[in-house]
This record gives sequence, C-alpha cells and structure tokens, in this order.
Amino acid sequence: MTLLAHDRYCDEIAHQVGLLRSVVTSGTDLSATVPTCPDWSLEELVRHTGGALRWVELMVRTRAQEEVPEEQVPDVEGPEARGDAAALDAWLAQAGEQVVAALREAGPDAKVWGWAGILSAGFWARRMAHEITVHRADATLAAGLPYEVAPDIAADAIDEWLQIVEYVQRTDPHDEAARELRGPGRSIHLHATDTGLEVNAEWLVALTEDGVTWRRGHEKATVALRGPLTSVLLAFYRRLPLDAPELEVLGERELLEFWLERATFG
Repeated sequence: MTLLAHDRYCDEIAHQVGLLRSVVTSGTDLSATVPTCPDWSLEELVRHTGGALRWVELMVRTRAQEEVPEEQVPDVEGPEARGDAAALDAWLAQAGEQVVAALREAGPDAKVWGWAGILSAGFWARRMAHEITVHRADATLAAGLPYEVAPDIAADAIDEWLQIVEYVQRTDPHDEAARELRGPGRSIHLHATDTGLEVNAEWLVALTEDGVTWRRGHEKATVALRGPLTSVLLAFYRRLPLDAPELEVLGERELLEFWLERATFG
C-alpha cells in the first residue's frame, strides 16, 4: 500500500474546503439536522470541521510534541453569531488556507504529535484530507446535493480506515469492539464496479484470531459489497445504507452489518 503524495493531500484539503464552503453558501438551512450525524446541525458539523482544521494547523505550525488542548486553539469555535452563512464561510475559508499553508511549509516528515502512532505532519495531511472528505459527504447529504470524490482519494480513505481499525486492535486489544472482530474464517470483499478507474479499488478484509488484516485485490470472501467507488466508500463509513439502489451485498450480509457496527472511531 502506497500513500499519496503530501502535496496531493494538501491539494485535496483545499479542494474539499472549497466544496464544503459551497454547501454553506448554498442557501441550505444551517439549523437542519445532519442525517448521518444526527446529534449535529449543518452549522455544528461545519464548526466541528473548521475547528479540527484550526487545531491541526496549530499543532503542525508549532511542531507540537504532545496533544494540544482544544481550548488553546485561537478561534476554534467559529463566529460568535449563529446562522450567519457569510461569517461561517469566511471562517472556514481561513481555516482551510491556514492549515494547507502550515502542512506545505512543514513537509511530510516534520515531527508532530499524532494519535495513531505516526508522528509526522504527513499523518495530519492525510487525516485531514479524509476527515473533510467524509464530513463534506455529511453536509451534502443534509443539503440534498450530489456528492462525488476523486478515485485516488476515495480508495486511500478506505485504506486509512482499515489501518485505523488495525491500530486500535494492536494498541487496545481489550477494547470490546476490537475483541469481537477477532475470529477465524470470516472475510469481507469490497469491490468498486466503476469502469476505467486508474486505481485498484478492491479490498479483502480478513477477521482472524490475531486481528483484522487486509489487502487490495480481488478475492472471494464471506460477504461482498459491490457498487461505484464513491458509494462503497460512503457505505463503509456508514454514510450510505446497504440497501441503497446502487449497492449490492452478496453473501452473509450479517457479517458486513456486524463489521459496520463495530469498526468505528471517534
């Protein structure tokens, strides 16, 4: 598995911020509930995302060697006025510009604290690219707008998700969900059905006695999830129901549902 280039992640953060801003300024009711994050309104989702970008910018810019408390991040909560789309848009735009500038200046190898055992600015470039990519899906779904994502980013987001599950199992083996995902003879195949993709968009996820393992490739499994890559990504991140018309589940659906209930973070 090969990571994308550092500049590719930085470019995608900037791109996704622009797309999220277009949702903010689309006239959608900012107080609308986000169906995929029902504890948040659209405005709260945007504030969470912009606050995360500002938090990462501070850590990368200062080369933080330990986690920085959120309350130490300037303007992390966003504009004082609620329901002001123009103010929220400007705040989000500034957050995006600042974090991209900090990540580009640092380069991928600058030492920075990270929660997944990867102590580099490169970790945060990748993490924020996928954080905002998935939260933009939340926002567009709430606004009833179409959603697409570049194939290389979508595939890498699935890779990162699987690596995070591996990390949790490795560092917290007594975690209940991690424990339940162990066991012999069960596997999940993800298969993007788009034609002409320039990335290998198939995965085999094995649930073994020693933990979860995965690799890219076409292999038979206990259950398969098939559909366009963007839809497979959204379903795997629990943003799209398995019954969506563009998706197909073959084999033991219960195993895929079991995985989706337990393979989470945050």
